Amino acid sequence: MSNARIGLIGLGTMGAALALNIADNGFPIAVWNRTTATTQEFHAGAGDLAGMITPTETLEELVASIAKPRAIILMVPAGQAVDDQIAALRPLLDDDDLIIDAGNANFHDTNRRADAAGDLPFLGIGVSGGEEGARFGPSIMGGGKRAYWDRVSDVLNAIAAKHDDTACATWMGEGGAGHFVKAVHNGIEYADMQMIAEVYGIMRDGMDMAPAAIGETFAAWDDGPLKSYLVEISGKVAAATDPKTGKPMLEVIVDAAGQKGTGRWTVIEAQHLAAPIPAIEAAVVARNLSSQLETRQAGEALFGAAPHHLPHDTLTLGTLEQALMAGKILCYAQGFDMIVKASESFGWALPLPEIAKVWRAGCIIRSAMLDDMATALGEDTGRNLMFAPRFATLLQENHNALRQVVAQAALHGLPLPALSSGLAYFDTMRTGRGTANMIQGQRDFFGAHGFARVDGGSGHHGPWGS
Repeated sequence: MSNARIGLIGLGTMGAALALNIADNGFPIAVWNRTTATTQEFHAGAGDLAGMITPTETLEELVASIAKPRAIILMVPAGQAVDDQIAALRPLLDDDDLIIDAGNANFHDTNRRADAAGDLPFLGIGVSGGEEGARFGPSIMGGGKRAYWDRVSDVLNAIAAKHDDTACATWMGEGGAGHFVKAVHNGIEYADMQMIAEVYGIMRDGMDMAPAAIGETFAAWDDGPLKSYLVEISGKVAAATDPKTGKPMLEVIVDAAGQKGTGRWTVIEAQHLAAPIPAIEAAVVARNLSSQLETRQAGEALFGAAPHHLPHDTLTLGTLEQALMAGKILCYAQGFDMIVKASESFGWALPLPEIAKVWRAGCIIRSAMLDDMATALGEDTGRNLMFAPRFATLLQENHNALRQVVAQAALHGLPLPALSSGLAYFDTMRTGRGTANMIQGQRDFFGAHGFARVDGGSGHHGPWGS
């Protein structure tokens, strides 16, 4: 019986949560999972929502359960699994039925799939917020033809997070635009998390603070201008106790960070776009280095542990808060600048103010700053965010704190890859005449590449051969 408003394939953590969210918002949904037992267990555990959910055992049964024109969400692992699922599903659908890839796809794959679909309806949407967001309201970034987005926008707006009663769900542009914006979101997420971790390291190793005190500090910062989801949960992580040992939770967690590759995609694409995102790149490198536990331990044995401990009153918690503020602005500025470069390169006309608004709730990088960022981007979408009056003022007030933190950390062996890269970016972006003239001289010397002169003209050569 064709009574479901929408279908969903893939009942993993995110897929199951999203299906419950859809049902909870009043939309009948049909679901299918490759393992039938998983489908049955999901339906049995749906409680009061079970009546809104149609469990199916075959793709044919799934398709037959959805009202025409059909729309089916794929929540399967990125890569070949998506292509395989589309290939299995498409022959069972009518020409006007819509397939929606809502997984963590590489936007190049989404572009390819949209091209392969031709006139057959296809969307690629980025969904951020983790399991809790998927269940109770994620941030949704749509890509594909606008007409296809409009067909399901009632569902997507209903299930999305809300900020001041505005749905955090927006159409970003054609093809892989939605998945591209999600990738940049994840890149900013990597940098924000890394900077918080670096500040945690200063408090732990440089200031000898106990996890509980660190948790209290993050909690206090979350009541101020740094208010954000990541600062909030960092306080909760630091304050937590391991139920098995009674030790602070952070003391029993292995110092090796996992990743699913989305941050790496962002960094690779930034290189193709010539978009400078050094804080995000540093955060990805830091995760890669974190996995080299044995190598790092061997390095400590060979070179000795750095001193770490900061002399009394070298840095204050207020200085750390200001440094994190400056670093946060700089990593967001880099992310939005990358979006501008992509918009120009791919002809997407990505809506920067709307992107900032979509990120205000539901997603991992939601932050109190995003309201002001949306306003600043609306005033001038081509301007680097750090030059907008509001954020320029904040950087003027806080960059010296970032400088103090980076300098003292360097003197005492505390690694701050993301915060250091953010500071270097800031200093480069406020240096009217840098040192690339030396690089141009070198390039001309060994390769006769030529250079522009300050008194006019290009293609000049130096007297190296004379």
